[in-house]
Amino acid sequence: MEQGKRNAAEGSCNVGFAEAGKHQQAEVFPGSTIQVEIHPIKRSQRLSKKLSFGKVRRETRENNTIYDNKGFVDDTIKTHNSKEKTNYAYPWDRSNLKSFPVDLGKFRQLDAYSSKVKAKSSVEVLVQEVVKQAHSELEKVRAIWMWVTHNIEYDVEGFHNPGLRCGAAEEVLRAGKGVCGGYASLFQKMCSLAGIKCVEVSGYAKGYGYQQGMHFTGKSDHAWNAVVLEEKWHLLDSTWGAGKCNDDCSKFTFQYDEFYFLTHPALFVGNHFPLERQWQLLEPPLSLRQFENALDKKSCFYNLGLLSILPESPQIQAGREGKATVMIESSSPVQFMHTLNEKQEDGILTLRPDGMKLEIYPQQSGKHSLKIYASNHDAGEEYSFVCEYQLQCKSVNKEMRLPAGFSNPVGPSWLTESKGLHRPSQCGPLIHTQDGRCFFGFSVEKDLSFTSKLITAAFCMTDDEQRRHIFVSRNGDWVEFKLQLPRAGLYVFNIYAKKKSVPGNSYDFVCNYLISCTDSSVQWPVFPLAYASWMEEYELVEPLVGVLPANRDVRFKLKIPKVASVSVSGTDTHKLTQDVDGYWTGTCSTRGCKDLNVMIQEKHNDRSYSFVLNYQVKND
Repeated sequence: MEQGKRNAAEGSCNVGFAEAGKHQQAEVFPGSTIQVEIHPIKRSQRLSKKLSFGKVRRETRENNTIYDNKGFVDDTIKTHNSKEKTNYAYPWDRSNLKSFPVDLGKFRQLDAYSSKVKAKSSVEVLVQEVVKQAHSELEKVRAIWMWVTHNIEYDVEGFHNPGLRCGAAEEVLRAGKGVCGGYASLFQKMCSLAGIKCVEVSGYAKGYGYQQGMHFTGKSDHAWNAVVLEEKWHLLDSTWGAGKCNDDCSKFTFQYDEFYFLTHPALFVGNHFPLERQWQLLEPPLSLRQFENALDKKSCFYNLGLLSILPESPQIQAGREGKATVMIESSSPVQFMHTLNEKQEDGILTLRPDGMKLEIYPQQSGKHSLKIYASNHDAGEEYSFVCEYQLQCKSVNKEMRLPAGFSNPVGPSWLTESKGLHRPSQCGPLIHTQDGRCFFGFSVEKDLSFTSKLITAAFCMTDDEQRRHIFVSRNGDWVEFKLQLPRAGLYVFNIYAKKKSVPGNSYDFVCNYLISCTDSSVQWPVFPLAYASWMEEYELVEPLVGVLPANRDVRFKLKIPKVASVSVSGTDTHKLTQDVDGYWTGTCSTRGCKDLNVMIQEKHNDRSYSFVLNYQVKND
């Protein structure tokens, strides 16, 4: 079953111009990485491509009060090469993505007003109108932010042709568009007129055109702003907050991103590196090499409530067993998917209430691109790109070749519970069986009916074989799936369900497992053929194999409630007897038979019988 469509936006928008910084392949250097644990204020379903910039007039001012506020130490956030605690210039609030306490709910009226103010003839007149409903410095900054991000579009023509760019604030206002320097210039001018101390900050950014491992050199390639609120500096990027551009930066789309408003410095530095390190607002600051070698987590990583990811390096290697593992921690249930070289394959993804685990088994050696996507549980099939790894594989594990039709996530989880499967008997996604037999049980809602399939990439199985190596029984709210494997190999067991009250035979995918058997002597036949008269609440104890030996007396034991009689028909018909526990038992010979049928008589005076099971008899 297809997991869903992913967000088409797969990267940030940040291409340097000829006179801007050059991007070259970087070496991998060990260094400290800031590990951040946060919770979202507000979630966003989509990822905005980030836009940028060109060489324009900008100013970067030094301020000696930047590091005056050092009053918080977080024991859990350390550098890899130092045992010392990491001090931040701002108090760390794990429930907030921002460096300043913000209640977005209180901004609704202000946001609605300021974002819709019509452009004026001058920046001065515009600012007077934009901040008319603002009563504090924070509200003024917010009003200016909302106007710029909702009214200035990214200048895609100027991006490709430096001679067409608008740099000064008045020019950007008249044109209604600009590159990153224009955004930063206009924002700084508007804040200054509103009495807010604001500067433009220049540096490097992991935006449009960025690839993991790039090396930043030369002049800056992006611009953003820093503002003073309550005597402390805070960071924001109105270019990236405004929207996204397409893959070749030929079309801009307004798509607001709250993340880049007063972003906490520890998060902002993930993809913004100022040329003057004081504007990181961090102590100790990251080095350029640490910035280059840090995993680029997109804004939606944090907007979706993701807390941390391992490995932290963007370049990973598969181990000797041909496996690489990625783990993500989240603050609430989130759905994930991945692509390896743009295809949803070679990975086993398991969901947890607080994140996910992804095991990748590349089926070719060499370099691979591994991308991770995430989605809110209530966002349907819309996934956002959150990060990318470069994966190096030297050893291929052919035993983990996943069959076509395999889909993630694997195993029971909060997602399968939401679909009606509870209290699984097998909690892990991968089951190892020595004798080729296993079973899976769930507590289920009474209104659900099930079907299932067993598939493998090791050999071909007919549709009938895929279904008949599974036998389903039900007792009240407990459903059980018995499996017998036809031979050794790696299998996927898929479970589908539908509500009995819904007409038709369309079943939805609800859960799957991986099953591994390495014993080459395993060779189980199919289960007996169950006719439409066989009900889920019936129980088959023996015989469980659908192919019986010839010239043998075979014992039968079944529980079929609310019927008058149960018989086995071969050369002769043998009636079974019901014991005190409600099981029908007896023996029937296979001599001279091609097959045996189990029949039921619903009422004593019925002259007709219904076939419920069919067994084939193996020829000598």
